Amino acid sequence: MWRQYNPNPNGLNTDDCVARALTLALDVDWETAFFLLALMAAQMGVVQLDLNAVWWAVLRQHGYYRKSLPDDCPDCYTVREFCAEHPDGKYVLYTDRHVLTAIDGDWYDSADSGNEVVIYYWYRKED
Repeated sequence: MWRQYNPNPNGLNTDDCVARALTLALDVDWETAFFLLALMAAQMGVVQLDLNAVWWAVLRQHGYYRKSLPDDCPDCYTVREFCAEHPDGKYVLYTDRHVLTAIDGDWYDSADSGNEVVIYYWYRKED
């Protein structure tokens, strides 16, 4: 089930989906998630905080692993289908140009992304 979630400190619904997803994945506030992304970007010598390489590295630092899913339908999974098949655990989901977190079968996002196709997801082995 979709749970509306926007930890942006100013309540903005802006291009900060990576920071929003990391708040739940890493159990940190928005400012800390933003700082982790900025620090990694600086270490990598890039400016864009939402580059895949940047947030992938942050997730790896925190024990997450990536798994790909088929994105060609009918073998694809929507966010809704993924959550129904993964009722336990915490996952960071990537759809086409969007990132969100799913926890125990619910997805947390500023808008309902349940019909988006999941291309890959991140998980911790203990989850």
